[in-house]
Amino acid sequence: MKLPRSVRDADVSGKRVLVRADLNVPLEEGRVADDTRIRAALPTLQLLLERDASEAIVCSHLGRPKGPDPAFSMAPVEERLRELLGANGRVRVLENTRFDSRETANDPELAKELAAQADLYVNDAFGSAHRAHASTEGVAHMLPAYAGLLLERELQELGRLLESPEHPFVAIVGGAKVEDKIGVLRSLARRADLVLVGGKMAEEIRVHPIDVEVELPQDVVAAVAFEPDAESRVVAADEVPESWLGLDIGPATRAAYTQRIAAAKAVFWNGPMGVFEWPRFAEGTLAVARAVADADAHTVVGGGDSVRAIEEAGLADRIGWVSTGGGASLELLEGKELPGVAAIPAA
Repeated sequence: MKLPRSVRDADVSGKRVLVRADLNVPLEEGRVADDTRIRAALPTLQLLLERDASEAIVCSHLGRPKGPDPAFSMAPVEERLRELLGANGRVRVLENTRFDSRETANDPELAKELAAQADLYVNDAFGSAHRAHASTEGVAHMLPAYAGLLLERELQELGRLLESPEHPFVAIVGGAKVEDKIGVLRSLARRADLVLVGGKMAEEIRVHPIDVEVELPQDVVAAVAFEPDAESRVVAADEVPESWLGLDIGPATRAAYTQRIAAAKAVFWNGPMGVFEWPRFAEGTLAVARAVADADAHTVVGGGDSVRAIEEAGLADRIGWVSTGGGASLELLEGKELPGVAAIPAA
């Protein structure tokens, strides 16, 4: 994989730098509920300030507003960014890019308006790099463009799995729909020694086999209804009672998957093993999280739910790389070109 040129190599002294960050964080009661992505943006901003950029102009989307909406204002995000970065008059945060409908349309006029504010452009938003939007792709053609430190690291870590993974390489894929991940399943199956599947998609594959060799659960925790306190019991994966639902992988599968992961030298995990937000159906996902954390391997976890499970279990500091981009990491591992990366000249 050819890496884009890095902000490390940019001459930013005395210059205004437009930084596309990924500050799409959860808000609760008007405050930032999880600042992980804000913290991930700090190293690039700190580098620019240390190298005497005259101004760092930060832009990001937040949520999916259908136009200007106070509920999606960047104000709480800016407040938290300034708390973490320290008071600095050289940092300016623009309002939510998606308040302007031209953003997602990659309108050249909006890209020009953004470019007019700066001398250089740095894309540090890996989580949005698979989107060809005005602030992620359009503006990169109008200013000297560079990759930020986070974007650079994401490409290095995921590129290692794509091009030179250590073996055995075990991929774990969960979630709801096979159709959403069939491309990445095919790509991983070509590179990995083993692909472990969990979640609703495992049921889909059992009923409608795919052209990819994967390992499916032996047993599941089945429930009579899709409810957090529904009657449940452990059954063989192919013996789920009529109208019941498999809401987690069962204990035999947890043990088998843990054993496979323990033998790995490279691990990629995306997607929960069940409805892990309900405690009674979380054990499979948590078992995988613990196994990945315990593995003596190059470990990469990507995707919101998987990352959330790792963080809730207090295991994030034992994972080699926790990716900030779910969709972007899957598209990269599928072998797709990311528009936000392709727009930056190669190193």
